[in-house]
Amino acid sequence: LFYNQRYSNTVLHSGADTDGNAAKGTRVPDFVQLSEAMGCVGLRCENPYELDAIIDKANSINDRPVVVDFIVHEDAMVWPMVPAGTSNDDIMAARDVRPDFGDSADD
Repeated sequence: LFYNQRYSNTVLHSGADTDGNAAKGTRVPDFVQLSEAMGCVGLRCENPYELDAIIDKANSINDRPVVVDFIVHEDAMVWPMVPAGTSNDDIMAARDVRPDFGDSADD
């Protein structure tokens, strides 16, 4: 979006499967295990087909904090985002999905 596809990302897995997707093996750091070590519930969502079930499970837990590790492809357009070098007031959202913060001129 900002850097002509010169992405900066962090690889947090130890390999890839035969399709080139992130391996389901070791993740460093493993946010699920870190969460559980601190008394939270740790969940990981590795593909879009798991999304609804993982969110439902997270929402069903009400006796302790829940941390969800969402694994996305390095090219994913993850929204909302704040461009580098700007304030959090400059938050950007995907077209037609920006939450209503009550700050638009249309109000």
